[in-house]
Amino acid sequence: MNADSRFGLQKLTLLDYPGKVACTIFLHGCNFRCPFCHNASLVVVPQDQSAMISFDELKDFLSKRGKILDGACITGGEPMLRPDLADLLELLRSCGLLIKLDTNGSFPDRLQDVVERRLVDAVAMDVKNNYAKYDETVGVSGMADRVKESAAYLRSAPLDYYELRTTVVRQFHTVDDLAELACEHAGTTHYFLQKFKDSGDLLGAGLSAMPDDEMARALEAVREFIPNAQLRGVDAPETDS
Repeated sequence: MNADSRFGLQKLTLLDYPGKVACTIFLHGCNFRCPFCHNASLVVVPQDQSAMISFDELKDFLSKRGKILDGACITGGEPMLRPDLADLLELLRSCGLLIKLDTNGSFPDRLQDVVERRLVDAVAMDVKNNYAKYDETVGVSGMADRVKESAAYLRSAPLDYYELRTTVVRQFHTVDDLAELACEHAGTTHYFLQKFKDSGDLLGAGLSAMPDDEMARALEAVREFIPNAQLRGVDAPETDS
C-alpha cells in the first residue's frame, strides 16, 4: 500500500463492532447501485480526497490510539474493490486489533482469501433481496450467484462471528420476498432485518421504510427458515404493565 492511499475514519464506535471498542474505516467505491444505499457518497471514489486521511496518518492514529481499541471495522462502499485491502488488514493486525469486514458478497473468492489468511475475525454481509429480485434491487446485473456463493461459504468459514442482514425498503420488499430470501439462506446463524432510514445521502428518491407491524410479520415469516432472526431499528412493541 502506498502512502497516497486515503480513507475515511470514524475514530471511535461502540456500535459497528458489537461488544467491542472500535474505529471504523470507510473505503470509497462500490460495484452496486442500490437506490436505498445510506452511504451514497462512498459509492464513487471522489476526485478530491483532501478530507480523508492518508495511510501514514492512519498508522500515526493507530500508534497513538490503538491501545484503547479492541478492533476495527472496514466498510464502504465495497471494501473488496480495493487492491490494497490486504495491506490495510495486515496493518490493523500488526496493531493487535480484531477486524470486522462489511461486504456486499459479490467477490466470493476475495472474501475467502482474506478469511482463510486470518486477516478478518468477523464478517457482516448484506443480502439485498431474494435472488429473483437481486438485479432490480442492487441496480446492476449478474450478482445473485456471487452473493449465493459468498453466503454459502460464510456458513462454514473459520470466523469468530458472521451475520447476514437485509435493509428493508417498502418499495423493494414484501413479506413474501423476505420469506423467500430467508428460505434461500436457511442455516444462517445470525440474520437481521434492518429498518430503512433515509440518511439524506441516497442514490434514489421517494423511498420509505416498511411499517413496524409489517416488519414484525416479516420477521415471523423469516423465522420459519432462520429461527434466530432479529429486527434492527424497530421499536419494541408496548406491553401491558
